[in-house]
Amino acid sequence: MSIFAHPPSSLNPGPMVRPAARALDADASALIEAFGRVRAQTLALVLGLTAEDCAMQSMPDASPAKWHLAHTTWFFEVFALERFEKNFTPYHAGFRVLFNSYYNGVGDKHLRAERGLVSRPGLTTILEYRRNVETRIHALFADSAARTPAENAELAEIITLGFEHEQQHQELLLTDLKHLFSRNPLAPSYRQGWPLVAQTYASREWLPISGGLVAIGADAEGFAFDNERPRHPVFVAPFEIASTPVTCGDVLAFIDDDGYRRPELWLSLGWDTVKREGWQAPLYWQRDRDATGTGWRMFTLRGLADVGADVPAAHLSYFEAEAIARWSGARLPTEFEWELAASDQPIEGNFLENRVFHPIALSSLPAPGEPAQLFGDVWEWTQSAYLPYPGYRIAEGAIGEYNGKFMSQQMVLRGGSCATPRQHLRTSYRNFFPPEARWQFSGARLARDVVR
Repeated sequence: MSIFAHPPSSLNPGPMVRPAARALDADASALIEAFGRVRAQTLALVLGLTAEDCAMQSMPDASPAKWHLAHTTWFFEVFALERFEKNFTPYHAGFRVLFNSYYNGVGDKHLRAERGLVSRPGLTTILEYRRNVETRIHALFADSAARTPAENAELAEIITLGFEHEQQHQELLLTDLKHLFSRNPLAPSYRQGWPLVAQTYASREWLPISGGLVAIGADAEGFAFDNERPRHPVFVAPFEIASTPVTCGDVLAFIDDDGYRRPELWLSLGWDTVKREGWQAPLYWQRDRDATGTGWRMFTLRGLADVGADVPAAHLSYFEAEAIARWSGARLPTEFEWELAASDQPIEGNFLENRVFHPIALSSLPAPGEPAQLFGDVWEWTQSAYLPYPGYRIAEGAIGEYNGKFMSQQMVLRGGSCATPRQHLRTSYRNFFPPEARWQFSGARLARDVVR
């Protein structure tokens, strides 16, 4: 998928994930709490939306909110209830096809581009579907004595993968809604009020990183998606990385210097895309004579707002990020450089839980020599193609559909965004999208070689 890994097309996640081993009878309370918290957080994201809001689809790459609500429930029904519930009966036999995403091993699926044409089942039915499946999952929790320890461990892995998967769809739900609302001439707000206050400007520094032979990827213990493993050594040459992300002010300077009209700044495919799509600024930006300061406004989940020069730039494609880096006399970091720079940094920042739903400028100056905003605000494009790590093996059969089949024509992003749940992130987390994608909260951070 893009960033959002989906469930395996097998009832057993097997080697795909390795949560810390835990049988339900040994650590049921933590698992039940996480399951309930994630499910409740998804519902909180649709509070205040109308049934019409939840049913519409603005482009083939996006999905209706109603579909996200159903698909994340479909996971638990297909991969947990079918596997472990005695006398399993589906909530609705047709949902197995209707809410399958792309798992050929599960069976047929409804055309993605036509999800917005499905007026029925309605939102009320989808919410009842969620409640029904949650009740049955809790019954599985309570019935752990009827299963072997190995079966309980397997169920725990499936439930863990299920709520990690649902957290990915929480971000998708927000970005898809933003694109939908942006198509409305009335510029409606997802949430009212603009919570941002004056922030502290931090001038960009270049931070030296010594490099060397470093370990990249997730440890063997704890949850991680299969694309984060195996942990392996990578040689990283000395480099410098910017202390702050690319800002809207940087993008404004790029625009003022005719950056979108200078083919020498762009990769060939990027320039073709600029001409074909008519790009003149990041997605959601528009010139507005009523805007203060920069003369630009942008659509946000809180409606139209002035473009603030110090705010991390979002909704950049890889092509735009790479062109801005080249124009700046720099480049994008590799994903290995990014992970090395972030390896001793706390995972702190502006995440979904902040309920801002927009990148923000720094609230305080970082310590001298320390990077800022590596996590949250915007996903940061790297120059790395999305490829398997050495030793990675695609699992046989339908289980291999999880991540391996997407390791082509995608670029890696790191760090999370203002729409990413905080508890979902790790330093080793690899997001990936095609280079022309812009509707996610994607930005950039500059790097440069050390000249000796």
